[in-house]
Amino acid sequence: MENKRLLRSNNRMLAGVCAGIAEYFGWEVSTVRIVYALATIFTAFSGGIIYLILWIVMPERRYRDGYEDRVKKEKLHNR
Repeated sequence: MENKRLLRSNNRMLAGVCAGIAEYFGWEVSTVRIVYALATIFTAFSGGIIYLILWIVMPERRYRDGYEDRVKKEKLHNR
């Protein structure tokens, strides 16, 4: 089973929340943004509060340079 995590994306307009949700479910980013904007308008702008909460709760995707992987391989190799 694939180990997927819900992370904020670097493909962002504000905080990367909608893009992160789209990447997690494999959906088109533009579609998620449009649906979110419409849902926010039709729910008396409560979507703004939800967006802020998700911005705080969702961790940001970080690019790695592979250093952690090299250290793990060296530890296994030196045993």
